Amino acid sequence: MPQWDPTQYLRFADERGRPFVDLVARVRSHAATVVDLGCGPGQLMPVLRERWPDADIVGVDSSAEMIERARADEQDPRIAYELADVVGYRPSGEVDVIVSNALFQWVPEELEVLTALAGHVRPGGAVAVQVPDNGTSPSHALLREIAAREPYAAHTQGLLEVRGSGPEVYLELFSDLGWSVDAWSTTYLHVLPGDDAVFEWISGTGARPVLQALPDDLREQFTEEYKTALRTAYPRKPLGTVLPFRRTFAVAHAPTPDV
Repeated sequence: MPQWDPTQYLRFADERGRPFVDLVARVRSHAATVVDLGCGPGQLMPVLRERWPDADIVGVDSSAEMIERARADEQDPRIAYELADVVGYRPSGEVDVIVSNALFQWVPEELEVLTALAGHVRPGGAVAVQVPDNGTSPSHALLREIAAREPYAAHTQGLLEVRGSGPEVYLELFSDLGWSVDAWSTTYLHVLPGDDAVFEWISGTGARPVLQALPDDLREQFTEEYKTALRTAYPRKPLGTVLPFRRTFAVAHAPTPDV
């Protein structure tokens, strides 16, 4: 996994946070315990606190840099953070709600992991997941295309895949468990300010594995080549640079026992 930079990630905090707000709004369950998988630097914890004012909340992330930033900024005594990889993480007991924003596209075993996590949700609780589904968009296609060229390919082989699941994947997964499922897709049109805005966006997320794998001299060369391609694919307009971004959402509610 790449080493994350909380400051770079937070450059577009509002745009990255909007899908989380849309996701949480569709969760019907009351919650005394909430787990946020892939919590990053904790910037979205106020959304969870507003939605569940009395809950104990645990944020989980595999990045030491993100967890360090989250702990340093947190002032709510009922919010805690754990450093853990989602593949091996399991709550210590049953929880009411598990949420995850833009994490599971990084997890090849996502369906197996989600199935295991669902077993830790109380009856009537929920799992809410949002993942990017833009692996075939120009930003990612150009990233793969340029990274596959020499002299970069020797350093980037195997780092990039087309990732992201459609809503039907989650609909089937949770329906097979007997849960009720609300699954959908949304394409956001993010209007980004500044020069090379799409590069600045993706360098905080999807491009990080490539940028970190390259030696310093090749990283600079790759960056200029990639920026040039992105400027053509996403021309800057008077209103800013428009980045269409498709995302998949699923909110699944566990059944309650018959009384």
